[in-house]
Amino acid sequence: MNYYDIGQRIRKYRKANQLSQEQLADMVGISATHLSHIETGNTKLSLPVFVKIADSLSIKTDELLSDISDISSNEAKEEILELLDNCSTKDTLIIKDLIKSVKISLDKYND
Repeated sequence: MNYYDIGQRIRKYRKANQLSQEQLADMVGISATHLSHIETGNTKLSLPVFVKIADSLSIKTDELLSDISDISSNEAKEEILELLDNCSTKDTLIIKDLIKSVKISLDKYND
């Protein structure tokens, strides 16, 4: 288990939530220094703290354990195209509308 990578993901999600280390540490019930050490991989974190951090950031623990960016955008697009190859024209149009709706919703809530 790479604690540095986990710490960097925590940092990424903390910043995405516009939280300071002090704010997240208060939410989790640890010191800002301890959170700093977690983010830099200089200390291991306990399971309860790990879960509290994920809960405080409103993410699943899986998102802290593995980096979704490990999957390249091109690989994901290729997989989607392969799935669409097996669809009828009608199914493809429905999927296109679904993707548009999801994208609109993502943009709305990620602002």
